[in-house]
Amino acid sequence: MLVIGGGPAGVAAALRAADLGAKTALVTRDEFGGMAANDGPIPVRTLAHAARLLREAGQLERYGIAVGALALDYSKLLGRVREVVAEARRHAAFREQIDAAGAVVHERAGAARFVDAHTIETASGLRLRADKIVICTGGKSRKLTVPGAELTATHSDAWALRSVPASMLVIGAGATGAQVASIFNGFGAKIQLFQSGPRILPTEDEDVSATVAAAFRASGIGVRESFGAIESFERVRSGVRMNFAKDGRREGAEAEVVVVAVGWAAETEDLNLGAAGVETNARGFVGVDSHLRTSADHIFAAGDVTGRLMLVPQALQDGFIAATNAVLGPRVALEEPPAPIGSFTDPEYAQVGLTEAKARARHDVVVSVARFDAAVRTIIDGRTTGFCKLIVERQSGEILGCHVVGDRAIDIAQLAAVAMTARMSVDALAHVPLSFPTYAGILGRAAASAARELNRDRQLRAS
Repeated sequence: MLVIGGGPAGVAAALRAADLGAKTALVTRDEFGGMAANDGPIPVRTLAHAARLLREAGQLERYGIAVGALALDYSKLLGRVREVVAEARRHAAFREQIDAAGAVVHERAGAARFVDAHTIETASGLRLRADKIVICTGGKSRKLTVPGAELTATHSDAWALRSVPASMLVIGAGATGAQVASIFNGFGAKIQLFQSGPRILPTEDEDVSATVAAAFRASGIGVRESFGAIESFERVRSGVRMNFAKDGRREGAEAEVVVVAVGWAAETEDLNLGAAGVETNARGFVGVDSHLRTSADHIFAAGDVTGRLMLVPQALQDGFIAATNAVLGPRVALEEPPAPIGSFTDPEYAQVGLTEAKARARHDVVVSVARFDAAVRTIIDGRTTGFCKLIVERQSGEILGCHVVGDRAIDIAQLAAVAMTARMSVDALAHVPLSFPTYAGILGRAAASAARELNRDRQLRAS
């Protein structure tokens, strides 16, 4: 077994293959851990934590704590990011387990390419041949093709800046763009966030998008939705100017740095997939079936390179499934369990399951909302922006979705995901005695409200 790529999907695939008795090699272009460790959730969460510390320090006076003026040393912060990444890599349980299982890891081997259907070569000159192969090369930021696009940066470039810029344009207001905008706003940069569609965070519940957009604006971020089409970028004295137009009217916006976050593309351009008979789909990602097998019977793909949910938990699951099927034959098919998704913005947001619009299109639902400004813990913490929304099927009481904006949003959504995976009814969730006062209690409050409405419905039907 040969696994190409050392991110979450790749390490899970290599460990599973080795555990099943296959002679396994893992080859990674750069550092072990892939983007998740080196350019994804770990460094991003570290920066977001720094922004959170600055935000919380702003509340100290309200609680009678006197401090001097706050100042951010960005170079020192980046040093802390490097420390966290290095420590996380040193203590990565997967690496210890992979080594113990006997898999061979080839780090910093450079880009890999197929020589034929069973053989790869890397930029460092490594040549490996295997009966079965799992492609886990991940994804990368999609670039714009308008004139002057070379003047723009990606989110990766943003994390590597040597200092906080005075101003920044962020193009694209999905999860990545929203995080860049929120973090650098917390660091004091003047941010303008541009979204081509009618709302930021377009894959989220509409109430989540509206609440986060309002919070962003209140914090000083300029949010421009449905702004039109980008025509070009050009160098100006202040940095970079973006020229755009809508309905025949041309406008411009300038900033020291422009970050483009308009989606993801598969990291496959160096692989020479044609030599292996591996086809890509219409979106440019590696096409797979329900067992993660590609168009070549002996080659599988897992994680971001397939274009599915491009998240660490799903990548880990993909790697396990792909390796299992590669070694043992097609035994395990993809499933779609409740998958909580969230982002480290200010305010945080998170979700699991169906949005309200999708749920109403398919079901008769009850929607319950618990507001953060009516919850004791958020009042204590001075963090009252947000809500927890539960979407419940009226007849059965099944929890169809949970959407949260506010502090600890991701933790709350994960509790809802556990309940949904266990197929708890909203009545059962409402009867769980959650500690007081906690953020988890907000979910319990929303569940109790939904259960009360359902019980009223049942009583009315019974009478």
